[in-house]
Amino acid sequence: MIKPLVYFLCTGNSCRSQMADGFLNAIGSHLYEVKSAGLEAHGLNPRAVKVMAEVDVDISSNTSNVIDPETLNRATYVITLCGHADEHCPVISNRNVTKWHWGFDDPAKSTGTEEQILDQFRSVRDAIKTRIEQFVQQGK
Repeated sequence: MIKPLVYFLCTGNSCRSQMADGFLNAIGSHLYEVKSAGLEAHGLNPRAVKVMAEVDVDISSNTSNVIDPETLNRATYVITLCGHADEHCPVISNRNVTKWHWGFDDPAKSTGTEEQILDQFRSVRDAIKTRIEQFVQQGK
């Protein structure tokens, strides 16, 4: 059975799309093929790795990738996680793709103490997890 491909997109493929990738792989890899990418590759954010590890999801071996047109056009679902990626997503020639925008604040732009910044990462992580669980349960 060929699994539907879910392609998570963000600006830099460093935080939000990596978290979504990690959660969907952890929760729904039996149902979906999962990939993530960005308009640019900013590298994997160490705070994203840290807060995901706190909930037993290891994304430390993930890589930050630029959107691949071939992957984009074979995706079943293209899900943008930030407004910039939603507005600047390349044209998708596959008319059968379902494109959604799930907007989440960028935790990498958080300020304050290290603990305050990590709390913002945790808040976004938890919101993404809830959305991924809904997607796996309802298929939308």
